[in-house]
Amino acid sequence: ILEMYLNQVYWGHNNYGVQTAARTYFDKSAANLTLGESAMMAGLIQAPEEFSPFVNMKLAKQKQKEVLGRMLAMKWISQQEYNDALQQEIKLGKIRSFQGSALPYVTNTVAQEIIKKFGRDALLKGGMRVQTTVDASFQLMAEEAIKEWHKTLEGQGLHKNQMALVAIDPRTHFIKALVGGIDSKRSEFNRATQAQRQPGSAFKPFVYYTAFASGKFTPSTTVIDAPVSYQDGDGWYYPRNYDGGFMGAMPIRTALALSRNVPAVKIGKAVGMNTVIDTCRTLGINSPMVAVSSLPLGAIGVTPLEMASAYATLANYGWQSPPTAIARVTDSSGNVLLDNTPKPQLVLDPWASASLLDVMQSVVTDGTGKGAALDRPVAGKTGTTSSEKDIWFIGSVPQLTTAIWVGRDDNKQLASGATGGGMVTPVWRDFMQKALKDVPVMKFKPPSEFPRPKPVKI
Repeated sequence: ILEMYLNQVYWGHNNYGVQTAARTYFDKSAANLTLGESAMMAGLIQAPEEFSPFVNMKLAKQKQKEVLGRMLAMKWISQQEYNDALQQEIKLGKIRSFQGSALPYVTNTVAQEIIKKFGRDALLKGGMRVQTTVDASFQLMAEEAIKEWHKTLEGQGLHKNQMALVAIDPRTHFIKALVGGIDSKRSEFNRATQAQRQPGSAFKPFVYYTAFASGKFTPSTTVIDAPVSYQDGDGWYYPRNYDGGFMGAMPIRTALALSRNVPAVKIGKAVGMNTVIDTCRTLGINSPMVAVSSLPLGAIGVTPLEMASAYATLANYGWQSPPTAIARVTDSSGNVLLDNTPKPQLVLDPWASASLLDVMQSVVTDGTGKGAALDRPVAGKTGTTSSEKDIWFIGSVPQLTTAIWVGRDDNKQLASGATGGGMVTPVWRDFMQKALKDVPVMKFKPPSEFPRPKPVKI
């Protein structure tokens, strides 16, 4: 409960969560805070804007002293530690706020949320103060990464490519960075929130989650990668693997790690395509879907935001809040009009989510997503459509989920042989290495920490 609280509480200056706040106030990871700095942050929570050391250092020191005094009275610290903490020099970081006009894709996303919630007139009349969830440093890193990698991919033969990136904190579903294209001045179209593109194999985790949640499948369940056919309407469907071959019997873990198509279709058929669609709806994917045999291979249209949000729910073991770029909205008098403090709901089975995360780590360690490997556990999935029009990588660490899409606005083929594993994982890895620089390494919770669901009839 305390961990959830610290990761979600408002700390002032558009900071939600202890890690973001520590970076803003003291320019360091929360794990590296001194006792004096920690006590000062603890003293902020009651009225963070008023007690902020950026606003009133004298008052911030007073609250710090109160916190340390209480810790001393509780015998949590010694008199010497109390004295030393009060004497510690406080070196402040920088307020990570920004002017919306400088970040057009974020402004666009926030404006659409405001319109949806309050109507277009409210947006046009103004008078609102909007605090976003976006981490300005992440946002600038993301924009820079997209611009640099656009040029690199052009050099690799992906001509006229466009890109989108969405980074979400899975613990809160707050959007931390959002880039809707390579250059907002050339095109205001926000591909992160508006482009409906096929996810390809990045859709497969939804199929395997559904299988695990049924209680009848585990990561070690054997599936046969062999020729098969299904009647769809008036015709027959013959699923094929990307390499054109078949590999025989294998555990589900290997099937997903190597992104084999036939096993995904077989598992989808076993659990029922309508049940897979139900999983997608629960995860917030609202695009039209038909329960056809090819559904497990991602033959639908989704936005990068939808994919990032869905993977973030999985990364939080099934706990979900609505994805948002807005933390709070107040009127000109300071009255709160909208407070998006997260109220997570458990919408998925935790054991099935943890099992899927365990398998998706194999994608990165032993499968198609090796290019996304970091010095910490990563759970993710590559995506490549059969026509090579869309390539993806969506990956998570416990503190951040990032989806990256590459394609063309005219929906033509990027290049023969273009894959998410070969061309998008390096982009993801580059951004995440920078974004996670001061973030502590965390492991995902193993499935053994959660009760396994009872088998249901399929």
